[in-house]
Amino acid sequence: MTVKILLEEKDIPRQWYNLGADLPTPLQPPLGPDGNPVSPEMLAPVFPMNLIEQEVSAERWIDIPEGILDILYRWRPSPLYRAKYFEEALDTPARIYYKNEGVSPAGSHKPNTAVSQAWYNKEFGIKRLCTETGAGQWGSALAFACSLLGLECKVFMVRISFDQKPFRRLMMETWGANCVASPSPETKAGQKILAEKPDTPGSLGIAISEAIEAAVTDPGGKTRYSLGSVLNHVLLHQTIIGLEAKKQLEKAGEKQVDVVIGCAGGGSNFAGIAFPFVADKINGADISIIPTEPTTCPTMTRAPFSYDHGDTARMTPLLPMHSLGHGFVPPPIHAGGLRYHGMAPLVSQAIVEGLLEPMALHQLECYEAASLWARTEGFISAPETSHAIAAVIRQAKQAKEEGKEKVILFNWSGHGLMDLTGYQAYQEGKLIDYPLPEEELQNSLKVIENLPKPSTAKTGKW
Repeated sequence: MTVKILLEEKDIPRQWYNLGADLPTPLQPPLGPDGNPVSPEMLAPVFPMNLIEQEVSAERWIDIPEGILDILYRWRPSPLYRAKYFEEALDTPARIYYKNEGVSPAGSHKPNTAVSQAWYNKEFGIKRLCTETGAGQWGSALAFACSLLGLECKVFMVRISFDQKPFRRLMMETWGANCVASPSPETKAGQKILAEKPDTPGSLGIAISEAIEAAVTDPGGKTRYSLGSVLNHVLLHQTIIGLEAKKQLEKAGEKQVDVVIGCAGGGSNFAGIAFPFVADKINGADISIIPTEPTTCPTMTRAPFSYDHGDTARMTPLLPMHSLGHGFVPPPIHAGGLRYHGMAPLVSQAIVEGLLEPMALHQLECYEAASLWARTEGFISAPETSHAIAAVIRQAKQAKEEGKEKVILFNWSGHGLMDLTGYQAYQEGKLIDYPLPEEELQNSLKVIENLPKPSTAKTGKW
């Protein structure tokens, strides 16, 4: 029985796929404070120009530099697994495959873009990167990438995760990064939040504000900001996941995929597995593509499509995205990487177009799914990944009810070995579900009432 479908180094994709080139309704531009589109030059204090060029590119395929490939070879191509034991436990006719992104040195999919961003920054002459992190997966990945490329790394970690996940901080420090809890007293944005709410659990929006401020206030001009999700170039770098998976599924003898699933906080790991298949769907393939999220932070399933800032202090341009409002601070669930108020513009536009079928899941259902996974496949999943597994179970049960041999693919985006306190809380019955109350949602949306509204035009094909 073949469980692992492997590729050799020579089979690694040598180009990234840009969905922006193929969206039936083009992506709408980011806007400045005056409501006019942001020019590439306006982004220069935040990102190096070589990454800005990728951010605005309309090219379908973008070459991966050899210098980046040389680093990716440490763990790529990553294995594709057939989840035979999970299938047996579910007694489903579905064939379930998962891309194991937990094999990277940092233990998640995040190094795919961390390495790429660090490499492009170094090529541009940058000496130091600042970033935010929720659960710590992204901060760990950027610390790892910076250590290989000789860059300094500063990480603002959301306070609730900083407290819940001390070993993530230790990972970052082992790779030489400086990690502080956010909000922190080191920035004006952090000072303001602490003065207003000294006991705040923090949020990714706040941490982003601090990281951008730290980058743009460097008097030497050798610091830039690095983001782990949301932006076009970040999602671009992750498509190596789905491109490898396509080759592996073909090698496994699968002629088509029926369902593609990934969890989505800002959208990068979902986009990584799904965007190459979204291209197939645009070209006529019959595929259900499902991004999953927590009911606590229902960005895709309950939030409007609006222009909004990517951070709490409104330092970023206005992005066209599904958003809960830039001031939204979700309850302190353990899936820290899914506690973000907005969704990537590319993912959001694909939702508007009808290409995606977002799904919100309760925390307890996700931990139950992850526990079954651990007792069958063996791997302990990150709380974020558990949302994808829960959706896989729903699809596998549906296949059984319908008597169909569906092929289900999902992204196992990271391990949960640093997240065991969440499993402990679940096993001790201390976790509860946190569906976002409608009143709280409406209050949060007030901050975007007067912001520009993007077009919701679509072709109507899906």
